[in-house]
Amino acid sequence: MAPIIHLVRHAQGYHNLSVENQWIRDPDLTDLGKQQCEELNKQFPYHDKITHLVASPIRRTIFTCQFSFPQEVKAGKRIIALQDAQEVSFFPCDIGTDLEPLKKEFGDLVDFQFVTEDWNKKGPDSKYFPEPQKLEARSRTTRLWLRNLVKEAGDDAQVVLVTHGGILHFITEDWSGIELGRGTGWKNTEYRSYQFIDKTGQDPNASLQELPESRRRRQGSEIPLTQTEMAEMRAAYESVLTRDLKECMKKVAQLYAEAWK
Repeated sequence: MAPIIHLVRHAQGYHNLSVENQWIRDPDLTDLGKQQCEELNKQFPYHDKITHLVASPIRRTIFTCQFSFPQEVKAGKRIIALQDAQEVSFFPCDIGTDLEPLKKEFGDLVDFQFVTEDWNKKGPDSKYFPEPQKLEARSRTTRLWLRNLVKEAGDDAQVVLVTHGGILHFITEDWSGIELGRGTGWKNTEYRSYQFIDKTGQDPNASLQELPESRRRRQGSEIPLTQTEMAEMRAAYESVLTRDLKECMKKVAQLYAEAWK
């Protein structure tokens, strides 16, 4: 059997409750978010097959992984933090905590070997600056990293990656279902399962394809978008992303100006 990647969006965080809460730095999960993790744990059918746990270094994704896959954690699987899987925006809720405090908070639960000291710096010169070309590039890097991980683990590898609603569309190259007001078509703690399209491992893009069972579970008999419709959805999302980036940078400039009065 070819390796499988289970992609999961994080549980509800406090930033999901209001626009104002998007200014909370690296927020916690809500009580409902913790309940969502418990429900995902009950519903997820592949616990006994999971070989690796991976999460964005943002705190809500680490917590979601910890609380949704406690059997795997108890069995000794450390959560691998993957910085290229962090969320897309420039808002404080999507700016992660510095590395040393993260290490102190999570201890041996998380493997931070792939996280650099500047992982949460998202200025214009950073690879994490939220413009479409950079988001596409680091999503490709994420897929290549995952492909290398399962290649080393063998054909029976099944990986869970807990990440964010925005970057998931870039990772999957699937723009269907996006609600522009929410910035994603993924629900909190929703999971979808994928395999690499090219089984030879030669595809430079390492593109993923959703498994039929996974698509049926969430879409039923709904007709998939055409390539033209998919391109239109992506263009609309990137337009909103660019608008939000400008608004956020303007707000940050205002805050700095007020602080220095």
